[in-house]
Amino acid sequence: MAEGAALIAHVGGCHCGRVRFEVDAPADIEAVDCNCSVCAASGYLHLIVPASRFRLLAGEDVLTDYRFGTGVAVHRFCSVCGVKSFYVPRSNPDGIDVNVRCLEREHIRSLSVMPFDGRDNWEAGAGDLSHLSDDD
Repeated sequence: MAEGAALIAHVGGCHCGRVRFEVDAPADIEAVDCNCSVCAASGYLHLIVPASRFRLLAGEDVLTDYRFGTGVAVHRFCSVCGVKSFYVPRSNPDGIDVNVRCLEREHIRSLSVMPFDGRDNWEAGAGDLSHLSDDD
């Protein structure tokens, strides 16, 4: 996040609308596009924030978890429509990773996307993401 950037509440959720959340982030979003197997298959566009900046508003009762590999990441899917609108990332287990594609567009002023090679260099690059869940 750009130093000194004002945070606003972005609203988002899954496709069917049962899962709803708010996340505090700048209007100018800096997202990460990972090419690992699960992110590429789901078209996930990452916005990693401290857990304190995320609020689940509705849908805890319809969320289901998926873990693989190390089991650290907790992928949370709506059990009704199948959309993963947020999860706890392995790179930042103290934070929340929101799918930018699941945010309502009205408060997004701009979007810049940084590629991340999770397919071939996840272990080497994960440290570059660790600061994203730091409380500012």
